[in-house]
Amino acid sequence: MNQTDASKRRLTVIITGAASGIGAQTAQLLAAQGASIIALDRVAPDFPVQHFVPIDLMHAESIDTAVAEIPAGIDALCNVAGVPGTLGADRVAKVNYLGLRYLTENLVPKITRNGAIVNVASTAGQGWPQRLPQHLELARVNGFQQGLDWIERNPVSDALAYPYFKEALIVWTMHRAATLRSQTGIRMNCVSPGPTDTPILNDFRVSLGHASVDDAIRRAGGVGRPEDIAPVIAFLTAPASAWIVGANLMADGGLVASRLLDMEVAVQPAAGK
Repeated sequence: MNQTDASKRRLTVIITGAASGIGAQTAQLLAAQGASIIALDRVAPDFPVQHFVPIDLMHAESIDTAVAEIPAGIDALCNVAGVPGTLGADRVAKVNYLGLRYLTENLVPKITRNGAIVNVASTAGQGWPQRLPQHLELARVNGFQQGLDWIERNPVSDALAYPYFKEALIVWTMHRAATLRSQTGIRMNCVSPGPTDTPILNDFRVSLGHASVDDAIRRAGGVGRPEDIAPVIAFLTAPASAWIVGANLMADGGLVASRLLDMEVAVQPAAGK
């Protein structure tokens, strides 16, 4: 949407996972900025929203029902809902990737030209270049069931599922962003938070390992808060970010940057040589 359009009317924003964590904080922040919020989640938020639509991203039928209930004229879609790796590869694949993608594609016709889509990925997904051919192949597969069929032919372990499908989400976002912008004017981007104080933080300690999570928190200088991530998501829905397309924006307290510094030290020649 352009600046003139945005100033004339109240914007309507869909937020998945709006009942808790980063989704709840994003919903309340955008509402405070004047947006009308359509909350999508398995349970209703405990704060006021314009409209609540129940959804279970595990099931295409639930997504179809939710989409049918949502009116046209949506200005932004924030895909915040997600589950940790402790719930197993099947659920992670469906909620964090296939369901998100299926919902998004079905909502595209209801999003205004020059609208915005923001997908919440993770710093756990920054290894996507190592599996780029696989992620691109999956990105080209259309549909929920077709995606399930591809994953059945290319299984992912429970231990790897969370980072794998966050990698896949980042790649799909970049892959789809260019055509989406040229076809519809809609911008799509990612936000990748580091460890954040949400109800599933302890699940990440189990699925990703206590040492890994503790190291990430140390590198970031602490645990992020939903209040640290929500403004980044809100920015990517706003006209001020109109020139950002297909980006994966870190909101990680410097976590990923610190790993780059480690790599730099590792490749430096020994002193005097």
